[in-house]
Amino acid sequence: MSNWEAVAKVVNDRMQDRGITQRELAEVSGVSPATLRQIQQGVPRQRSRATLAAISRALGFPEDHLRQISLRGRATPDRPDVDRPALDDLREELANLRQRVEHIESRLPEAASE
Repeated sequence: MSNWEAVAKVVNDRMQDRGITQRELAEVSGVSPATLRQIQQGVPRQRSRATLAAISRALGFPEDHLRQISLRGRATPDRPDVDRPALDDLREELANLRQRVEHIESRLPEAASE
């Protein structure tokens, strides 16, 4: 498998996993549908770092994920399958829930004595 075929597989698999169309990915990433089509087909053509970074971010990968695949034919060891923005959102939501629980627990003795 060539490096560009590997990039195509990662992009297509992620799009399928997330239910994203080519048009949606183009809108989110700012990359033209024609360029995305070529990337999805594994067309061997040098891409700019900015293009690959935009697609990587739009798919929830680290910024250099697709570039690393294009250079090495495989993912970087930095667990790119973890959706970092979603993980950050979950951490924030968990912190908010902890605060709400603490607030509720602080009011329990007051409610029991009323």
